[in-house]
Amino acid sequence: METFNKLTSMLLQALETREPTVDLLESFVDHWKSVTNYYIVTTDDNRPVKQTDIPWHLKQMLDILIYEEKQQGVEQTGPCIEYLLQHKLLETLCTLGKAQYPPGMVQQVLVFFTKLLAQMQKCLLELVSVYRPVQKLIRLCALPGSKTEKEEAQFLLAVCSRVKQHPHTLRYVLEIQELPGSKTLVSDQSQACTEASDHTKGIKQQTPSGQSESSSSNPVQSDFGLLLALMQLTKSQRASVSLKAHESLLLLCSLESESSGEILCNQTQLGELLAGRLQELYSMLPVEGLDPGEVRSWPQTAWSSQFSSPEPKSTSPASDHMTHFFSWLDFLDQLMREAPQVLALKLSQCVHQLWLLESVQPQLQHTCEPVVLVSISLLCAIVRLVQSSSLLNQLVHFLLRTHPLTKLLLQRCDHISDQISMASLCLVEELLQKPHRDILDILVLNFLQGRSYLSSSATGVEERPPESNETNYDSDDLEEDPFFSDSLMSSDSQLLPPPFSLSSSSSTPPSPTGLGSAADIVNSFLCLVPVQVRSAQLLQEGGYESYVHDAHTLVTECQSLSQSWDWPLSLPPAPSSSSHEVDDFFEGHLLKVLFDRLGRMLEQPYELNLQLTAVLSRLSAFNHPLLQEYLLNPYIHLSHYSRSLFSVLIRLMGELMQRIQLISNLTDRLLNARRHLLGLDQNTGLEHLTLFRGIIVLEEFCKELAAIAFVKVPLEQQ
Repeated sequence: METFNKLTSMLLQALETREPTVDLLESFVDHWKSVTNYYIVTTDDNRPVKQTDIPWHLKQMLDILIYEEKQQGVEQTGPCIEYLLQHKLLETLCTLGKAQYPPGMVQQVLVFFTKLLAQMQKCLLELVSVYRPVQKLIRLCALPGSKTEKEEAQFLLAVCSRVKQHPHTLRYVLEIQELPGSKTLVSDQSQACTEASDHTKGIKQQTPSGQSESSSSNPVQSDFGLLLALMQLTKSQRASVSLKAHESLLLLCSLESESSGEILCNQTQLGELLAGRLQELYSMLPVEGLDPGEVRSWPQTAWSSQFSSPEPKSTSPASDHMTHFFSWLDFLDQLMREAPQVLALKLSQCVHQLWLLESVQPQLQHTCEPVVLVSISLLCAIVRLVQSSSLLNQLVHFLLRTHPLTKLLLQRCDHISDQISMASLCLVEELLQKPHRDILDILVLNFLQGRSYLSSSATGVEERPPESNETNYDSDDLEEDPFFSDSLMSSDSQLLPPPFSLSSSSSTPPSPTGLGSAADIVNSFLCLVPVQVRSAQLLQEGGYESYVHDAHTLVTECQSLSQSWDWPLSLPPAPSSSSHEVDDFFEGHLLKVLFDRLGRMLEQPYELNLQLTAVLSRLSAFNHPLLQEYLLNPYIHLSHYSRSLFSVLIRLMGELMQRIQLISNLTDRLLNARRHLLGLDQNTGLEHLTLFRGIIVLEEFCKELAAIAFVKVPLEQQ
């Protein structure tokens, strides 16, 4: 028995080591002949392919090819794959699939191609006998009324995955002809290039309106190809199909090869297709049916999250449109982050031209207030959600470098409609939170560079001339008002409640140059609000520690944002008295509108005041010497017709003192207003409610500025 077992083992070993090539090839050919024989002997044209043996024979052929490659290795070409290539089996299969004979054959062909590309390790797409039928099969995808979207999406994903692994094959799957004299990559590539050139000869490249067609010397892309098919499948109602189409586009656009990025950039209409889809989704947003507040606060959600839910959520049509738009925007944003720089630039430029200029700008310039409000609210959310630097560059260029539009947007911060004003201020705040140096330069810093807001005696011992402004101020000097006496503006460190208390060494009188110490600056803002209208301490809420904590968070955020902007550490030279003009200072459109609205804080809605002070606090938190001086230093000597944040607040306090003279039970009524804001009192019939809320916001704002100064000034003195 033992001898018999040894003999059996030897026979099995001999069979395993015998060269299996002949048997594999014979089996492969037999399966293929079984497929072709069906078309010879069958008489039933309506019999579905799934009721035939064709799917089984195709699966056996695929298994043989995969097994052969494992046995032969990737570097060698086995006889079965040679047979498939030489006899153009893929071409035949593609033709049968296109003819849909037997019915459903295209589905089987798609599955065969998908598994062949996905499971074979050899780079097949560079072979003409492979990529030509692949091109033809791509043209059968995403056709109207298709019932094989699932298989089409899987096939296209397999194609893009192989291109991701072998970027040099991108040109072939896109049907872009080779330039004359280009080097081939495999032995039969010369023939492949010739055939590809013949195939695409005479086909015109799609061009957007206003652009000329490609010259005869440029490579040409087929009108019906991979990109159009993928774009069409992204619109599929089947989540799995749409998801695979999105993933395929990401694979193509994230190719590491710079030449691949140039191909997609210069020789395809990818940018126009992607931006056109964004424009299409934007045009579908129902302006009348959108809530501006909901739009501005649209959450940050990944584009793929729309495919993660097994069942669609029951939402309104307006919300559905919003979801589709912001999902596509997030997809483009991720695509530009992963794409080569040259491609990301082209895509963002297409977005600028086709969407921002052609769709968004007309809405912003519209005379209908609901249209303007929704368009600004959309921009608020868009600016907040965008993360790619290339797309952010285009948004900044669109909003801040288009002069008529920039001026219009800033003027709308002081619009007759409070809702439009608040949305515009929200847009400014969102811009100030983006990592783009030009935003602050264009909005503020360019106007402060010359320091022409200083009086000619700023470096001497003369007193600052009385403040004056043609539209907002009279010629009275507020420093002479009884309320703004020296005792209230004292720099005594005892006025600083913990944790604002600073060391005694920093509590010194203002210097002749007008630069106060840290304690002076903090005290100046804390003492601005009259004692009669301070109400926070009455409810024992809003301790100073919370203000310092919030200020530290804000300052840290702004410093982190501007860390790479190479800002100067010291102020530029002050203008000399000989060359200085006392009336040539303009604070810029943004600061002008902010100061104008700040001067009307006592008569504006509560929510608008909160948004206004949020913008001013963020500006004050940036660690630029000019912002530090102009917004946080109360002791600078201002020239005629110039104003600073502190001087506007002083004027506002003077108006406040006049208004409260005629109000009885001021403390109790102010306390009730604060309780109402906190939800502790439901009484809405309070008189002077707008005034009281303005006072409350003003008190909070001064504490915020004091806390920001407390956090920033010691840092800058180190």
